[in-house]
Amino acid sequence: MEIEFYGATRRVTGSCHVLRANGFTVLLDCGLVQGSRDDEALNREPFPFDPATIDAVVLSHGHIDHSGRLPHLVNLGFRGKIHTHHATIELCRILLKDSAMLAGHDALYRQRHGEPDAEPLYTVEEAMRCVRQMKGLKYGERLEFLPGIAVTLCDAGHILGSAFVKLEITEGDLTRTLVFSGDLGQYDSPILNDPEAIGKADVVLVESTYGDRLHKDFDSTVAEIGEIIETSCRDCGNILFPAFSIGRSQELLYLFGEHFEEWELDKWQVFLDSPMAIEASRIYWHHEELWDEEARLFRHGLRRMTPFSNLHLTGRVEESIKINDMKEGAIIIAGSGMCNGGRIIHHLKHNIERPECHIIISGFQAEGTLGRELVEGRKEVWMHKRKYRVRAKLHTIGGLSAHGDRADLLRWLKSREGSPQVMIVHGEAEAKESFKWFLHNEISIDPLIPQPGDRLDLATNELRPAGKVSE
Repeated sequence: MEIEFYGATRRVTGSCHVLRANGFTVLLDCGLVQGSRDDEALNREPFPFDPATIDAVVLSHGHIDHSGRLPHLVNLGFRGKIHTHHATIELCRILLKDSAMLAGHDALYRQRHGEPDAEPLYTVEEAMRCVRQMKGLKYGERLEFLPGIAVTLCDAGHILGSAFVKLEITEGDLTRTLVFSGDLGQYDSPILNDPEAIGKADVVLVESTYGDRLHKDFDSTVAEIGEIIETSCRDCGNILFPAFSIGRSQELLYLFGEHFEEWELDKWQVFLDSPMAIEASRIYWHHEELWDEEARLFRHGLRRMTPFSNLHLTGRVEESIKINDMKEGAIIIAGSGMCNGGRIIHHLKHNIERPECHIIISGFQAEGTLGRELVEGRKEVWMHKRKYRVRAKLHTIGGLSAHGDRADLLRWLKSREGSPQVMIVHGEAEAKESFKWFLHNEISIDPLIPQPGDRLDLATNELRPAGKVSE
């Protein structure tokens, strides 16, 4: 029994690992690589395995960097089941559909600019065929989906339906428990429950997106948002929130509803300008059983999903375009969260050169994205082949991140029982190295950082570099 490290080993995105046991092959996640055009070109590279030989997939959650390559896997011959949480299936219906539509638009663009044979990675119909192969589970439900391989999904507190994966693997008289973190949320964040405890484990794969830093505490983050809104009101401009459609958008609406009077939001027109975020918000609304106690109490005081009357759900393109007639008094929540596509680009084009406007970045920005350029302080950026001066005021707030920071990751790892081998994945190189030394100094463990193609023998915890096989 072994696990091969494949995706999200050299970067944050593209999560995918390969488990081999009892003659079966199982994938943990199968996500898209995101970032620059060169990064995204990696999604068309061949898998290091034959998709037709994969027996099953276990999907931690719906975010595209964990799920977005699944339709491509199906197109290349995968016919097994994809085991994931029930809510993740609902979110994947909209996420994978959106991913397919974006791929189609990108193919058309490349066809018009010198690549006549360009094709999308997959179509909407192919994405929906992939969703039909998904099989839903509840948190805590144990399923032996292949002989000798059982899965239990545990709440990861990242987005609705997100899970860390616990696999019990038996070969002969030997049983090993492998835990894969997927993405872990922050403790004490709004709406969702805290990540569950790990419990017994022999090997733990842990993400490290923010393994090298601490977020601002939540109360300070909320206060900062209120201050930005107050300043923006005096500046007589607009506020732009590039927001991930699932997770961040719902948290912002929750906070706006909770602090409506304190932040004097009646002076503003608030737009949720994302068809996917609108649909995802409806899914969140109908899964109250996955909310924490405080959020459920808040929900019970509402008669409808929209918590205040000046919130506009702008699904249609015409409605989105109309927003840019407003030169002041608009709070615009739009995707994408990394500013690498979607409606936020059009709002940035209309507002980024206006010093009275404010842009609030509230999540991780991958290398090669427009959001990363803004966070790094670029004075000029390119959008749709035109250069724009960055004159709007930029704010980076970390307290709303759907990812746990270094302290959250440590808290989760401390919930382990026994002395499992810890493997650090899903992070940029500096974050992983920093987190490794932090864990060594803080709790005296020696985690390993696998490279692409490295294999861990689950029976002995021996890590074999790519290309090296045991005798």
